[in-house]
Amino acid sequence: MARTQNTDRREFLKKGLSLGLTAGGAIILGKTDFLFAKESPQNIPDLVAVKNGEPDAMFKKAMAMMGGMGRFVRKGQTVVVKPNIGFPRKPEIGATTNPLLVKTVIESCYQAGAKRVYVFDNVVTPTSGNARNCYQLSGIEDAARTAGGIIIPVDDFSYREVAIPGAKILKTAEVHRLILDSDVLINVPVLKHHSSTHLSIAMKNLMGIVKNRMKYHLTGLDQCIADFCLYKKPDLNIVDAYRVLMSDGPDGPRDVREAHVTLKKTLLMSKDIVAVDAAAARIFGKNPEDIGYIRIGHQQKTGNMNLNKLKIVTYTL
Repeated sequence: MARTQNTDRREFLKKGLSLGLTAGGAIILGKTDFLFAKESPQNIPDLVAVKNGEPDAMFKKAMAMMGGMGRFVRKGQTVVVKPNIGFPRKPEIGATTNPLLVKTVIESCYQAGAKRVYVFDNVVTPTSGNARNCYQLSGIEDAARTAGGIIIPVDDFSYREVAIPGAKILKTAEVHRLILDSDVLINVPVLKHHSSTHLSIAMKNLMGIVKNRMKYHLTGLDQCIADFCLYKKPDLNIVDAYRVLMSDGPDGPRDVREAHVTLKKTLLMSKDIVAVDAAAARIFGKNPEDIGYIRIGHQQKTGNMNLNKLKIVTYTL
């Protein structure tokens, strides 16, 4: 029996090492299907990483290890699912969140009892081209509607100004009304290269719920990204690292054949927006402390980029 248990532990550790997270993160060893029962919330990990599956299967495995969507969404609640839909690119480019993942997240919210699930992104930027094309070409509009998600048109945005206590630069921001009025925010970014911040992940994805993003660029992009997280931290962060755009981000080329995409087939999930970005940075091949907004978010105690201090579980399908 002892020999079998040791073999299982070595195999699970090997699966964890394949994600490149065990060097810093504390890995829980054991049979994960039984380790994280809903009646034992103290066993829920800080971060889950699932590898080598399709986006829907990886999400379902990660969600089970996090205790189920019922931990985050209650019956009758309204939910905002916030993907990255910022550019008119096909899913194969890796510049936008995988539509199958978005669809599965929405379905899971409804299964947990959500009353309504909204999906939107502020895609009106100088580089987005025709904003409607972003919704359509990304595949997210059709995927969301299929799952019963309510797509908010790009010309139907309204915002309210909020104060951000503790911010160093971004003292106020105009935030989309749905973020302020809904019960739950689920952040579903894609991991990709970014020409200004090196990486675009969960913290940066929240720029899509703010009206004037140019203010970020003019006054200090990394600090503003970190400052906004002092006001609003999502209830759950799900990082799509299935296809990873390794260069030419954030929009990438229009032609799939020219996209520098690595098929990493990985999904990360955490309530901690700094931790999930730190783990995603390592998957990309970057040190978290070298990404300005991650480092600042850690310093401002929004979350923890020190993965060795966290309870992390990895799983390979």
